[in-house]
Amino acid sequence: MGTSEITLQYRIAQWAKTFQERIDSGERVMDFCQRKGISKDTYYYWQQKLRKAAGDHLAKQESKTTDMALRGFTEVKLTEPPVMSLGMPGIDHINIETGLYKITAGSGYPADTLLSVIREISKLC
Repeated sequence: MGTSEITLQYRIAQWAKTFQERIDSGERVMDFCQRKGISKDTYYYWQQKLRKAAGDHLAKQESKTTDMALRGFTEVKLTEPPVMSLGMPGIDHINIETGLYKITAGSGYPADTLLSVIREISKLC
C-alpha cells in the first residue's frame, strides 16, 4: 500500500468521525459546516469519498465469496491425498474436514447424499 493510499484512508477515517459528530449533534449539514468552518462542498465531497470507500470494501468482501458458495456450496479442502486401494481401481475413500467436522466416505457412497451432508455442515460453520 502506497503513501497516497494510506493518506486517503487516514482522511476518510477522519471524515467518518466528522460525519458521526454531525449526526450525533443533530444539526443540519449547513449549520454544522458553518459552525466547524467547513465548506458545504467539501463536506459532500468527502461524504461521497466515504460512501465509495465503503462500497468498495463491501464489494471486495463479496468477491471473496465464490460462485459456488453463493449457490449453497462451500470450498472443501482435502487434508490428505485420496488413498488408492490395491484391490479396486480409483479412490477407496475420501476425507473432508472443516474446523469442527470430519467426513469420511467410501467410493460407493452416494454423491447426492454426501452433497446434502456437506450443505448441512456448511450451514453450521
